[in-house]
Amino acid sequence: MSVTVGIKALNEGRNIARTLSSAVAAVAPMGGTVILADSGSIDDTVAIAQTFPVRIVQLANPAERCCGAGAQLAFQHADGDYFYILDGDMVLHPDFLKAGIAYLEAHPQCAAVGGIVNERNVDNEEFQIRAKAVRDDGHWSPGAVDRLDCGGLYRMAALRQVGYFADRNLHAFEEFDLAARLRSRGWQMARIDHPAVDHFGHTTGGYSLLMKRFRSGYAGAPGEVLRGAIGHAHLSTVLTSLGHVRNGFAVMLWWLAIVVSLFTPARWLLLAILLLGPLALLSLRRGSLRLGIYSLASWNVSALGLLTGLFRKRTSPDQPLGSIDLTANR
Repeated sequence: MSVTVGIKALNEGRNIARTLSSAVAAVAPMGGTVILADSGSIDDTVAIAQTFPVRIVQLANPAERCCGAGAQLAFQHADGDYFYILDGDMVLHPDFLKAGIAYLEAHPQCAAVGGIVNERNVDNEEFQIRAKAVRDDGHWSPGAVDRLDCGGLYRMAALRQVGYFADRNLHAFEEFDLAARLRSRGWQMARIDHPAVDHFGHTTGGYSLLMKRFRSGYAGAPGEVLRGAIGHAHLSTVLTSLGHVRNGFAVMLWWLAIVVSLFTPARWLLLAILLLGPLALLSLRRGSLRLGIYSLASWNVSALGLLTGLFRKRTSPDQPLGSIDLTANR
């Protein structure tokens, strides 16, 4: 069974050598292929990749750069029976592909399988919250899941059925969008109790990361997912399963309640309840006041992003991305 590991990267010079090493080692026993899909790095990402036995393709138009475009670019050049998507700041476990293929072969109704994700950088607020989610949330635990986050192994036959791997318009949540489209076709997904990747995430401070995500368009991804689902069978899944959409609309109602409270006789009491209540609940949920404050800020940024993403201009996700093959330049 042939497999392609697609790696999406942008300025990952600090991480890309270990990512490529892990991918090349993982495909070696089965004669698979590794493709680096570069979104226009200006550091030494491509130069490092050219020292590895991998195919290198680069996004032809940097203006199209986003998470969905990077993943779709890798998929466009993939072939074989299975496709694994890997970020340029991850290390793939050497035995996961073998375990994942065995699971998919034994479960023909399953379109994709993920494994255990080990978050290695948990210094900032964002990744402390994510690490807790990995421990506690159901879709990170072994068993049937409604999506795969942080990569997974996909059956190419299922991907071809839904037309494309990642929506090229999405600045994030491309795997959730894919899962919603697969589920609308009757496919299932699972996570097995086997290590899949070590993830070396951002070391940027949490609030700096929030600002970066808003400026880059990342925060608008829930709105982009919702916009792309309108008129399609997976819309109901997006509305019911993507927490960022539900939370975003809830925050907008909270904004409205704050404005209305300003015109009531008990404005100061209502304001105190409206401002301190959510902060207290989030602090209890996250386990500290510091993470509660960060979560409240993150939810507000996400809600604002939901609005901007919902009205962002789209290109048909079926339209191929232009690319440049840099493999021959090694």
